Amino acid sequence: MTLRHFLSLDDLGADGIRRVIDNAIALKQKPLKKQPFVGRTLGMLFEKASTRTRVSFEAGMTQLGGHAIFLSPGDTQIGRGEPVEDTARVLSRMVDVVMIRNHSHDVLERFAAYSSVPVINGLTDRLHPCQLLADLQTYQEHRGDIAGKTVAWIGDGNNMCHSYLLAARLLGFELRIATPEGYGPNAQILKTCGERAVICEDAPQAADGADLVVTDVWASMGDEADREVRLADFANFQVNKALMSWAKDDALFMHCLPAHRGEEVSAEVIDGPNSVVWDEAENRLHAQKALLLDLLDAG
Repeated sequence: MTLRHFLSLDDLGADGIRRVIDNAIALKQKPLKKQPFVGRTLGMLFEKASTRTRVSFEAGMTQLGGHAIFLSPGDTQIGRGEPVEDTARVLSRMVDVVMIRNHSHDVLERFAAYSSVPVINGLTDRLHPCQLLADLQTYQEHRGDIAGKTVAWIGDGNNMCHSYLLAARLLGFELRIATPEGYGPNAQILKTCGERAVICEDAPQAADGADLVVTDVWASMGDEADREVRLADFANFQVNKALMSWAKDDALFMHCLPAHRGEEVSAEVIDGPNSVVWDEAENRLHAQKALLLDLLDAG
C-alpha cells in the first residue's frame, strides 16, 4: 500500500475528491455489511476541542469494525516536550492511521513527514479539509455537481475560507469572498486560485446570484481575546434573510458549526428552509468513513 496523507484537498486532487464523495454518498445510502477495519486502530491527537470531529471519526471507525484512541495534549509526551518527530515515529508503529486536530499546520506537516501511516488533517489554523469533504458531499446530494456554480463565503478569511479556495480551484466553481478589511484570506493561498476566487467589496456583492452561501463563527478558537473587536468589525457580515435575498431563490446555506445565532447568522436562516447544516454535520461521518477507506485501500 502506498503511503498517502490527507493534509489538504490537494492531497486527493479533483479525481480523488470526487471518488471519496461518491463513496461517502454510497455508504450513507447503503452501509457496508462487512467490517474492513477489524483489528485496525485510529490514533486521534487533539490539541483543539471538538464535537463533530471526534464523534464522527470515532463512530466511523467503530462502524467499520475498528477502534479509535482519543489523545488530548495531557495524554501524550508532546505536552512534556517530546519532539513531534519522535511521537510520529512511535505512534505510527502502533496504530494504522492518525488524525490530528491542532493549531499549527507546520506541526501537522512535520508529524506527517515522520509518520509511517496515513495522517489526516482534522483541522489546523490553515486548513479544514475534512469539513470540505462533508460540505461538497452535501451540495452534491442536494444540487448535483458543484462545478460551474457560484459560492459566497461571508465573514472571516480563516481555515474554512482557505479550504473553499482550494476546492474552487480543484473542482471548478467560482468563490466570492466578502470579509471585513484586515480579515481576508492568506494571500498566497488566494493567489493559487487565480480567476476562481473573487474578492468582493461587501457581503451583498458576494451573495448576488450565489448557489451556495457559507459562513463560520467570527471568533474562531484562539481568537476569543479579540471577540468584542470582532463583533464590531463583522457587524455588516451577518448572513440573514436580507443577505440571502441576494442569492438565488434555491441557494443553500451551510455552516460548519458550532453557530452563534444572532452573530454570523440569524436564526431564521440557519433554521430556515435553505439551510442544510444538519445534513452537512451528519456527512462528516460518511465522508470520513469514505476517506479512511480510501487512504487504507480498504473499500
